[in-house]
Amino acid sequence: MGGDTELPNSVVRGIGDKLYEKRKCAALEVEQLVKSLAASGNTKRVGQIIDKLIADFAFSPQANYRKGGLLCLAATAVGLANNNQEFLQKIVPPVLNSFTDQDSRVRYYACEALYNIAKVAREGFMVFFHDVFDALFRLCADSEANVQNAAQFLDNLVKDIVTSSYALDLDEFIPRLREYLTVVNPYKRQFLISWISVLSSVPDIDMLQYLPEFLEGLMGMLSDTNREIRQATGKALQEFLLEIQASANVEYGELADILVRQAQSADEVTRMTALRWLRAFVSQAKDQLMPYYAHILAAVLPNVSHNNQDICQVALQTNTELLQLPDKYEASDSAAILAQVSADLISPAESTRLQALHWVRALLGRSRQQVLGHLEVLLPALFDALSAPSDRVVLEALSVQATIADQQPQFGQVMQQLLERFRGPLGGRLLQRRGSLILRKLSLLLGPRKVFCALADILNEEPDLRFASAMVQALNVILLTAPEAKALRSLLGQATEAEAGADLFHCLYSSWSHSAGAVLSLCFLAGAYSHACDVITAYADLPMGVEVLVQIDRLVQLLETPIFTYLRLQLLQPARYPDLIRCMYGLLMLLPQSDAFKTLHARLHSVPTMALLKLEGSLGPLQDLGFSPQPSPSPGKHGRASRQQSRLSDSASKDALRSHAQLVDFEQLLDKFKNRQVCFCPLGDCR
Repeated sequence: MGGDTELPNSVVRGIGDKLYEKRKCAALEVEQLVKSLAASGNTKRVGQIIDKLIADFAFSPQANYRKGGLLCLAATAVGLANNNQEFLQKIVPPVLNSFTDQDSRVRYYACEALYNIAKVAREGFMVFFHDVFDALFRLCADSEANVQNAAQFLDNLVKDIVTSSYALDLDEFIPRLREYLTVVNPYKRQFLISWISVLSSVPDIDMLQYLPEFLEGLMGMLSDTNREIRQATGKALQEFLLEIQASANVEYGELADILVRQAQSADEVTRMTALRWLRAFVSQAKDQLMPYYAHILAAVLPNVSHNNQDICQVALQTNTELLQLPDKYEASDSAAILAQVSADLISPAESTRLQALHWVRALLGRSRQQVLGHLEVLLPALFDALSAPSDRVVLEALSVQATIADQQPQFGQVMQQLLERFRGPLGGRLLQRRGSLILRKLSLLLGPRKVFCALADILNEEPDLRFASAMVQALNVILLTAPEAKALRSLLGQATEAEAGADLFHCLYSSWSHSAGAVLSLCFLAGAYSHACDVITAYADLPMGVEVLVQIDRLVQLLETPIFTYLRLQLLQPARYPDLIRCMYGLLMLLPQSDAFKTLHARLHSVPTMALLKLEGSLGPLQDLGFSPQPSPSPGKHGRASRQQSRLSDSASKDALRSHAQLVDFEQLLDKFKNRQVCFCPLGDCR
């Protein structure tokens, strides 16, 4: 190199020397030479020097040459001072290339050289920002601590230059940042978070505009195992949230989509942060978020049942805010919300199902007609909720169903689908486990007469006799025992006296004919003892399968319950209620000598019928068990008076039946019962 004219031989030798001091001295001489050449305007010679430094030193196979070349390139930039813009395009690329050198000392010198170049160039250095950022992104995780430290110094300087410059092209930088945010290296993550924080703190840089581009990657760092990274990420996100809350121009929709995905993260910190952001968004911009309600609910509703109570609380608060539908709510938004809510109605989590049901109720209150237009999606989900393990869910679902069924034709749809839910093996288990709760709650909400008559009408046309019989038996038990059916029992007690009671008796009778026990119970409630006798007697010509015997067995058990206290007391007035006595003995004759037989036999045995008949004959009718004393006939006339009183009682009973026949056509009802029972035999075949 001794014949080179661009640089003195002594400088050339010093540049490649193995001693740092000599390389440093050579760099200082290059700086002075370039400075004098620049002052004289000899830019051509400066260019030749730069070319030589690059060709012979920066890309030399010898490490010491590369180190010296980097020092001299930096010295050249310093020597050029404010006139360096023309030559930076030559100087900077070889320095950046050295950032990937295999020798860690070369990489260190590259950082040092670029630091000196940037310090001199300042604003002019911004044209290399993206390449420098890439280089720093690689070096921040260098295996050598010295290189990391040098990169940190350079990084701080570049940040200082960027924050005071107006030349940063965010449109080019943000996609690069978004790509880099997928890394998992902790050093690189810290590097990226620091840059995001710095850029967002600059008033003239609108990072908020680009937040949808990198928010997902930034939130992904909340799950990092390094506590410092989590804290730095949380702080950066909090600053962005505060900025959003203070801004009047935010695109909430794109951000909400990202937050919904993050709110389903396996990491609880990420999930909690996303939910807090969503809550803040809903509080601040509910109107703007209306098109995204369904999407937001997909994240919020499952989280109200999360194991973490803090997450549950934030999700519940967010859902409460959402339920307060804005004034600008449009019914057209209901379809998407209903689709999402219907999906959450089958969630295994109790809290999620309850909140979903609250949503259905809220939508019914705001846009009933639109909700009713989607019953084909909604009703199946509501009825699925009846199988939930939680009674709270079942009761709330029934309340919503009652709101839907408040008007026709939805009432008929609900009743029809309710019966369908009790069909089959699964439906049978539901009927056994929850049938009473479901039917009683609907009776309370919609009115027992309305519910019972509707179900009776449907069951009257039911082709599956087994299913109809099971349903009638379940309804009959509720009718006899439930407080919600007390009004029905009172009305049936007037069946032979008032038109309303007779109408109810007629309405129930046809479907109740699917079960012998149910029909007899209905007759006992109505006081139609004579007709009950006819029903019992009809079994002389009707099939008597095990199922019928089981139903009579259950009826006997029910007769021992408080609901039939009045009937048992009427047994003490055999002259007034002779048909009741016949009914009891008729049941006794139908039963095999089982426990039910023994129970009924013991009950009848405890009633001294003959003695009571004699007593009534001597004292007169015992009105309403008041046992009003009457003058006692003479002993010789006792038998004659008793027979006379019996004839009078029978005559009065027949007169009453004739007047009652105007309200209830018992003969027609008996024919219905016989026809139904003929087709219901143990094998399910009509005979």
